[in-house]
Amino acid sequence: MHLGLVIYGSLDTLSGGYLYDRKLVEHLRGQGDEVTVVSLPWRNYAAHLADNFSPSLTRHLRAAPFDLLLQDELNHPSLFWLNGRLRREVAYPIVSIVHHLRCSEPRARLMNRLYRAVERCYLGSVDGYVFNSHTTRGVVESLVGTDKPSVVAYPAADHLDFGAPVRAENADGPLRLAFVANLIPRKGLHVLLDALARLESGSWRLAVIGSDEADPAYARAIRRQIERLGLAAGVTLTGALPSAGVAGHLAASDVLAVPSAYEGFGIVYLEAMGHGLPALACTTGAAHEIVTDGETGFLVAPGDAEGLADAIRLLAADRARLAAMGRAARRRFEAFPTWAEGGRAIRAFAQEMASRRRT
Repeated sequence: MHLGLVIYGSLDTLSGGYLYDRKLVEHLRGQGDEVTVVSLPWRNYAAHLADNFSPSLTRHLRAAPFDLLLQDELNHPSLFWLNGRLRREVAYPIVSIVHHLRCSEPRARLMNRLYRAVERCYLGSVDGYVFNSHTTRGVVESLVGTDKPSVVAYPAADHLDFGAPVRAENADGPLRLAFVANLIPRKGLHVLLDALARLESGSWRLAVIGSDEADPAYARAIRRQIERLGLAAGVTLTGALPSAGVAGHLAASDVLAVPSAYEGFGIVYLEAMGHGLPALACTTGAAHEIVTDGETGFLVAPGDAEGLADAIRLLAADRARLAAMGRAARRRFEAFPTWAEGGRAIRAFAQEMASRRRT
């Protein structure tokens, strides 16, 4: 097959969604398929909307000899109107890879109405979907119905070499927490800091691993919050790290804490479980498809600093339960599908969709 893939920017961008796309491209090429990446420039939302009327982009996609065109749903503002014209002029089907919808993220209601309208139009303009979780599929189906073919293929974490989880014993020292995510409001670092401020000083340590460049204003607010709450002695901000550096921090930690307000999947929870760490996550989004509350971690309501503090306090006080939850987390990781299994499911779906070429 010859497949196209529309993304913003570089396939090497550090995020769970880009990792998913990258691993899929690797799998397809490894199976002998040709994959052409169509990269659109990162701009603001309004400028992306203007891409729908770009003659050069339209000509390029119209002339492409694809058997199937994949589009990362992140690109929906650039394609929501263009796809309708394209489908009338090309034979290849269009399939959207949906990680999570922009309108699922918490923000002002008026803005989410706009995003929902654009995403609904975009989702109606494609021929099928690849979903990263059952939660994401349910959200999309509630928005546009269930009449189009789709496949659910979970992300995986076997791109990292975990081996047997080995961590230094921490029977009675401070609970070692890791937050692994870019510093943006949705990931909930501010909630985690509020939770830690409710705990006894010296009972915990936090490593914050993630880029502070995605939202510089939020990163500055986080630093001010750390100082205001008197948490500087317990918090280390590492910035973005390569995979080996992230793995090293996880191996030296006891718990992953990423109380994200919404995740379409949340691959970092699975990565932490590979290291034998229970995860603290939120009840919204797809985290519940990875984290079983009370068994492999705890789920709290978004923004619930007190509930998060209670979970951390419990794990700090009961190291036997912490260890048992860590072992359960590792078993959950080992039972998850691999990237190869997900890639095979998507490729089989792509072959079926490509066979439905329009005439």
